[in-house]
Order: sequence, then C-alpha cells, then structure tokens
Amino acid sequence: MKSTMLLALALVLALCSQPLLGGADASPEQVVDILGKKVRVGENYYIIPSVPHPKFRAARGLGLASVGKACPLDVVVVNGYHGLPLTFAPVNPKKGVIRVSIDLNIKFSTLTSCPRQSTVWKLDRFDFSNRQWFVTTGGVVGNPSLETINNWFKIEKYDGAYKLVYCPSVVKSPKHLCKNVGLFVDEKGNKRLALTDVPLKVQFQHA
Repeated sequence: MKSTMLLALALVLALCSQPLLGGADASPEQVVDILGKKVRVGENYYIIPSVPHPKFRAARGLGLASVGKACPLDVVVVNGYHGLPLTFAPVNPKKGVIRVSIDLNIKFSTLTSCPRQSTVWKLDRFDFSNRQWFVTTGGVVGNPSLETINNWFKIEKYDGAYKLVYCPSVVKSPKHLCKNVGLFVDEKGNKRLALTDVPLKVQFQHA
C-alpha cells in the first residue's frame, strides 16, 4: 500500500514539474525601444548612445565615417542628430522580434560613398597602431560560418538599458573574442565603436 502511494506521489510531482522544466527552455527576453514597444526584424531603428561622460554629452546616434581609409566605412558615434537608421537580422529571422543574447547582423539602411561595400557591421582586423578591434562595415547578412563569424553581434541588457557585444555563439570556434562594444576616441577625435572592457550603453528608437 505504501509503495503504491509513493508511486502515485512521484507521478504527481513529476507532472507538476513539467511546466518548470519547460520554462528553462523559454525564449530570451524581447528587446524593446524607448517607448517600450518590441524591436522587430527588418524595421528601421536608431541606436542612441547614453553615455554618462561630459565629453560625450552631445552624442546622439551612430553613423558612418571614413577613418584612415576610403572604404569600407567605420561605425562611429555622431553628435547633434539621431545618426543613421539600422535594421537587425537575427540568425533565425522568422521569429519576427529581436531578443537579447541572440546572434544577429546589424545593417545601416542607407546608401554610402562605398557602393561596392555593404553596410552590414563586422569586426575589422586588429589595428596594431591603436591596439584595438574596430567595428567597420562590409559584412554579409546570414550564412553563419567561420567565414562570417566577424559579422555577428548581440544585444544584452545593461544598467536599465542595453549594450552591444561581440560574442558569437552561432559558430563554434575556440578562437573568437567575447567583449563589449564600446567607444574608442582616436587622436583626431573620431568616436569609433570598438571592443572594450567598458560597454556603450544604448537604447533603440523607431525610425
């Protein structure tokens, strides 16, 4: 009798635990814009820096600049306006919304002076003169592989807002970096996106 009751109790506990087990596989939290609306795949947004530093009080958005070379253009923080609109393309674009911690491509929705270069973000080669990894353009959307590993970024929650990180998990490789996307100010005053220890705090505004 006791063994029957114990078996029944075990079955009840097992059934009750099923929703909890399922919750462990729940989708990551959705990214929202400054109005609290879901950030959606393929729609245009501005990435707005929120940098608590006097030197960057005028920083309003992200744009493109020719820094040290004509093409491809590098990703920079611009002053006085919202910058250029961008779209986000997660590794599984059919999901429709952008979620934290998911590999995605970021692309400026604009024509540039480099017509043969895409406006998809990618990590540039290591800059030995500045000892930095800079974020540039010329990447491709999709096609996850070792050849495209530099094109994948993520959005993470950070200090009441968000941050961007380069830490691709879409391709298994022991050699890739895993760092925050922050700011590096060069000798000419260009505020360039680069891999840093201190992240750039950002929000998203629908364009």
